[in-house]
Amino acid sequence: MAELLKGSAVAKSLTEGSKTKAAELRERGIVPTLAIVRLGENPGDLAYEKGALKRAAQTGIEVRSFVFEEGISQEELIGAIEEINQNDSIHGVLLFRPLPKHIDEKAVCESLRPEKDMDGITSGSMAGVFMDSDLGYPPCTAEACIELLDHYGIELKGQKVTVFGRSLVIGKPVAMMAMRRHATITMCHSRTRLEDFAKAGQEADIVIAALGRAKMVGSDKLGKGQVLIDVGINVDEDGNLCGDMDFDEVQNDAAMITPVPGGVGSVTTAVLMKHVVAAASRK
Repeated sequence: MAELLKGSAVAKSLTEGSKTKAAELRERGIVPTLAIVRLGENPGDLAYEKGALKRAAQTGIEVRSFVFEEGISQEELIGAIEEINQNDSIHGVLLFRPLPKHIDEKAVCESLRPEKDMDGITSGSMAGVFMDSDLGYPPCTAEACIELLDHYGIELKGQKVTVFGRSLVIGKPVAMMAMRRHATITMCHSRTRLEDFAKAGQEADIVIAALGRAKMVGSDKLGKGQVLIDVGINVDEDGNLCGDMDFDEVQNDAAMITPVPGGVGSVTTAVLMKHVVAAASRK
């Protein structure tokens, strides 16, 4: 049976590091502060916000919530973000998406300054990821994958890494971040031929699944003795949380595997707080 790569230990380590740095900043009169911008009462947003507030309290980070009705106009929302941009006491922003259909999400995201973008939603932050620069911050979940590998001492240099999924939220940025560590990357997606999809999975040393489809990756798409990072958070036909990988089917052949829940997802808010502290330090 594979070794479980649990996220709790990773999150604890990151939180302790951020807590120490936040305390040092407070001694200098700088209070690391995160603004959470939320429209409406989406249950998923509320659950993530609850986790972020708990993590912030553990870390010594102040959180200010900006909650608006779903019917807010695009101009009003951009105006609110511009005010946050100008507020020097706020170091980072988390904007919950997707936004309502009447709002141009791209325009709203681009109104946020990259240096305050904690979750890689601006083109400036994405440019930072793809150009190996320190402009903005990468998406928290993508970075959580790298932090998890680092914590467990899993080397990326020279390794064959297959990424299932090509979204800007996880697939593309995590591929670039792994390549920055000198991994050899193969990316598969919904238009990849099935035989190529399986071959890429079977030949990899490390597989990162970020497809957003419950239990899509089974043993037929994987090899043996691999490190499996499952980013997916889905609900199966029985109403249980599950990942993009069929955990029960693939765990026996894997060397290491992340559980769902309790894997990558539990690291994400710790990465968010790490970004806030880094942004405050830059100020």
